[in-house]
Amino acid sequence: MIDSILEFNRQFVASKAYEPFMTDKYPEKKLAVLTCMDTRLTELLPKALGLRNGDAKIIKNAGGLILSEKDSAIRSLLVAIYELGVNEVMVVHHSTCGACHMSYEAFKPHMLERGVSQEVLSAWEEKKDVENWLEGFHDTEASVRKTVAAVVSHPLMPKDVVVRGFIIDSITGELTEIQ
Repeated sequence: MIDSILEFNRQFVASKAYEPFMTDKYPEKKLAVLTCMDTRLTELLPKALGLRNGDAKIIKNAGGLILSEKDSAIRSLLVAIYELGVNEVMVVHHSTCGACHMSYEAFKPHMLERGVSQEVLSAWEEKKDVENWLEGFHDTEASVRKTVAAVVSHPLMPKDVVVRGFIIDSITGELTEIQ
């Protein structure tokens, strides 16, 4: 698969197909979107939000979550705000998310099957809090509220940044705001 992608890329560059996407690093709409890495959202989310290349910083991870004050998602948001001029943040979770009901207990047998040793897992369980780290959520609306609160209450987050939460329908793209 990677080799076919590389071949496509060579042709893409040679034909200058990149030209319609040329922009700079600053988001035109001064917007950041924190969302899930779900493949259904790759094209649907920007189209449903009316975003074009260069309009917004889109930050993706499993579930669109912030797990701690030093999480890479919060780091990315802070960089977008302080370095790139973002002044509004949309937290966008989605319907039928795989992170809903995700758990370490479900991953553990797969990890063992794929060659991760029980000793390594035990060490992570003991010292790294892997159960919470790989835990998903069980209520999408509550998860949106929790993520918005994590952004708003972060000690390094400026108080003038607008942060709002939404759930996007994974099929239609319809947004529902979560208060």
